[in-house]
Amino acid sequence: MSGQADVRPHGTDADPAGLPQSYVLLHGWQNRRPAGHWHHWLAEQLRAAGHHVEYPQLPDPDEPKPGQWVDAIVEALHATRGTRQTVVCHSLGCLAWLHLRATTQFAEAVNVDRLALVAPPSPPVVRSIPEIASFAPQAGSAVRPRELWDGVPIGARHARLVHSDNDRYCPEGADVFYGRPLGIVSDLMPGQGHLDMDAGYGSWPSMLAWCLDERARIEPRPAEPGTVGGP
Repeated sequence: MSGQADVRPHGTDADPAGLPQSYVLLHGWQNRRPAGHWHHWLAEQLRAAGHHVEYPQLPDPDEPKPGQWVDAIVEALHATRGTRQTVVCHSLGCLAWLHLRATTQFAEAVNVDRLALVAPPSPPVVRSIPEIASFAPQAGSAVRPRELWDGVPIGARHARLVHSDNDRYCPEGADVFYGRPLGIVSDLMPGQGHLDMDAGYGSWPSMLAWCLDERARIEPRPAEPGTVGGP
């Protein structure tokens, strides 16, 4: 792990008009930032609007290690510049963010303005995949969902969980493991799968709108053909 972080919140709820904002986009397992993914589209849209975007390739996406991903996230946060910080995580990137928040040396130092946890995989599913099992919270099977993240602060002024009711990587429902235990607003997208390329998420206008204004409603987008993605 790297040394003490010194990442602090940017700006206030009332953003000065016209000033650039900062964004960090965190991908999931086996993801190499393909051009057809909504994360890639979102980065292009935000940059075109004059904002600063960090969309790092996280280390060893096929066999990732939580500590290495946490270090890369902290580095990306340090690199941002702008009036506010927004973090948009997809799939395993959500668990990487929670690992960062659970790390003692970063828990107080890392705070952002907006956070979206999109389609996080359930802890039982993560534990069942050897390559990513170390990302699951270290708790026994008898531990209730609300205790999995006990004492872990979310680290954002405005946080949302965005999930579907037919995600193959979270069949139990993400609100059970993340929304209610973490005490954050949950947006359910019926029938939207893993909210990835396979579900048609090559672009996502309402996510872009929320990134610019947390009062915007995050909604599903019409499905498009895509390729299969994983956590």
